[in-house]
Amino acid sequence: MATFQLNTFLAAQVARVEAQLAERVERLGPAGTPPKLVEAMRYSLLAGGKRLRPVLCLTFADLVSRGSTVSAVAGDAACALEYVHTYSLVHDDLPAMDNDDYRRGRPTSHKVFGEPLAILAGDALLTEAFALVASGPESVRAALCRELAVASGAAGMVGGQVLDIAEDRPAALDYLIRLHRMKTGALIRGACRMGVLAAGGDADALARAEAYGDAVGLAFQIADDVLDVTATAEQLGKPAGADAAAGRFTFPAVVGLEASRKLANDKVAEAIAAVRPLEGEDGPLAALARYTVERKS
Repeated sequence: MATFQLNTFLAAQVARVEAQLAERVERLGPAGTPPKLVEAMRYSLLAGGKRLRPVLCLTFADLVSRGSTVSAVAGDAACALEYVHTYSLVHDDLPAMDNDDYRRGRPTSHKVFGEPLAILAGDALLTEAFALVASGPESVRAALCRELAVASGAAGMVGGQVLDIAEDRPAALDYLIRLHRMKTGALIRGACRMGVLAAGGDADALARAEAYGDAVGLAFQIADDVLDVTATAEQLGKPAGADAAAGRFTFPAVVGLEASRKLANDKVAEAIAAVRPLEGEDGPLAALARYTVERKS
């Protein structure tokens, strides 16, 4: 029986992320930036959410540091990940993509600011993410910029989005796994690796972070697909059944609900095994892995 108190840990980590975002958001919009653009960026960035990617980044950094104070580099990396994730959500919600009216329980960016400004706010968040990671003398920042670019770019999140909107997308499990390892998994995997890099971890810790992030990223997406057909709109903070309504192939649609849940749990077990040498039998990473499939939203 797990004894790690995830709720307490997660509340503290999310509060830590929110505080770091609030501090860094004050730097958004240097002199000359249109105020409406800054308003749109902040509207989406500070809308709350699970903050899973920055939490994973900081958790890996804390574990690798083993009690030492984590530098501002890790904080910048964590916040940059949330900038990129937020930009992706703003663009996902656009009429040309998922055409969603609500995100995190309130109107989406394009519903509030209009489609052109929503696009530009997403563009600005993506660009500011790299400015944030690069803003410092530490040599590791170049590696962090590269990691973020690979995770969010053509072979990562954006490439996965392309696979997701393909008109000839097949109803095949291997295609789904490839798609979501890129679309969702790449940024989660990158978050884990960036935490290790920011804290000066060795090659073994980096490999374990990659294996963990790969497994958790896939488990997280499978759980999302399951929630899309089992949760209510109130629980999700956005319309339920959106994937089915759009005619998209999801894990439950391709392999069934129970097989999807089993696959997600198998991935959680893989993730926990990967990080056991870093944190022992019952630590925050194991609890976070379980959380990805046990959450209700």
